[in-house]
Amino acid sequence: MALYSEKVMDHFRNPRNVGVIEDADGIGEVGNAKCGDIMKIYLKIENDVIEDVKFETFGCGSAIASSSMATELIKGKHVSDALQLTNKAVTEALDGLPAHKIHCSVLAEEAIKSAVKDYYDKNGIEYEKEKFAACEEGHCCH
Repeated sequence: MALYSEKVMDHFRNPRNVGVIEDADGIGEVGNAKCGDIMKIYLKIENDVIEDVKFETFGCGSAIASSSMATELIKGKHVSDALQLTNKAVTEALDGLPAHKIHCSVLAEEAIKSAVKDYYDKNGIEYEKEKFAACEEGHCCH
């Protein structure tokens, strides 16, 4: 059995939504000190819908694939739906990740939450602090 699924390899070799949104409404950046992966997510939001999303990732193939898949899963969705995205959903959409690479999908989830929190903060939008507890404690927002 191959270590990586065809979907992981496809999103690694042909990542979707790579780049920067200069006038992003929300930006989230997270990193993992153990492996050195860094993800940055940019959101363009109109009427509470993610109209565009881009990412920059410095990391392994699993980190790039997780970023790419996560952006595909939230593009065109309501912000509240994007907040429901879990690392498990990213992993499943990629047809799995090796156990030692699951942290990459966790980073993707955290980067999205960090970008949404940034959007809420910039626009004075009330939100449930519990949803961003890890961000407040410095675990996901850097």
